[in-house]
Amino acid sequence: MATLVLTVAETLRYRGKLGQWSWALHRIAGLGTLLFLFLHVIETSWAVFYPDLYKEAITVYQSPLFTVGEFALVACVIYHALNGFRIVIFDWKPQWWKYQAEAARAVIIGTLVLMLPTFYLMFAHALEHYRTSGFDLRLQELIDTQGRFALGIVGIALAGIVVSAIYSLVPGSDAPKRGKVSRYDRFMWLFMLVSGVIIIPLVFGHLAMIHVIQGVFDITTKDVVPVGALAPNVSGTAPEFVALRWNTMFAGVFIWRIYDVSLLVLAVIHGFHGLRYVVNDYVHILIINRGLNIAILATAVGLIIVGGIALISGVPQSTVQMLQQAALAVH
Repeated sequence: MATLVLTVAETLRYRGKLGQWSWALHRIAGLGTLLFLFLHVIETSWAVFYPDLYKEAITVYQSPLFTVGEFALVACVIYHALNGFRIVIFDWKPQWWKYQAEAARAVIIGTLVLMLPTFYLMFAHALEHYRTSGFDLRLQELIDTQGRFALGIVGIALAGIVVSAIYSLVPGSDAPKRGKVSRYDRFMWLFMLVSGVIIIPLVFGHLAMIHVIQGVFDITTKDVVPVGALAPNVSGTAPEFVALRWNTMFAGVFIWRIYDVSLLVLAVIHGFHGLRYVVNDYVHILIINRGLNIAILATAVGLIIVGGIALISGVPQSTVQMLQQAALAVH
């Protein structure tokens, strides 16, 4: 905690040093994006497992306060992506480090250039919705739903700390480790760089389809064809919107299922490993640090499993039968 306070104090005191601000904003934007990812994976899985809950979740997403949060999310994603690409370039070419200040300014300018038209289109969607549907904060619903998520996050963290405390009873478990960088850490640093580059077009494409070309308000609009789908959302329900997109096939391939599962796996591992860096920087009490790392690992694995099962479970039965017949024909 003392380290975190010191970091915040030094960041505020370190005026005029763009590199420090870029570092701080990169982490803030990453954590903001990760929080939304956690909510998004769980709630989108409800489209398959609990359709009624998903309908309620989308209703809350369409509230004004969540709309503000959506704008903040887009800003976080754009800045984190561009600044992450800057980090990749300088890690690849350390001799270019003398240009880091200019690159940091370019990232800020690039973020603003991308944000302005994006925000304009998003605002147009929001304005049209609130003109026709009215302006309801849904404050109590927002508090109830997000409060449950907050309690869940706290519960996962506490469970990890309890497991860590039990593990500490094992003789030698708390022995200090060598200061060398492990092969795992080297691999994960490389993974963070490579996955960060791959994620950029995937996440920008997702934002464009779900938040810009169409918005969260179109999910419950009748006769709207989801971007990339082949049929309209006749019923105007959120679960059907998701199903239409996921069930669209190109050349016999569920292209959006592959797209979403790729983004899911890469973004979850990238995001939660980034959270691991933050925890290791600021939490130095061994039992708590290890407990939070356990919670991070368990949450990441859980999200990939839940999201993956949702993507697989939604495959139409007719398609499953067709694939089974094809497999029998091969044998």
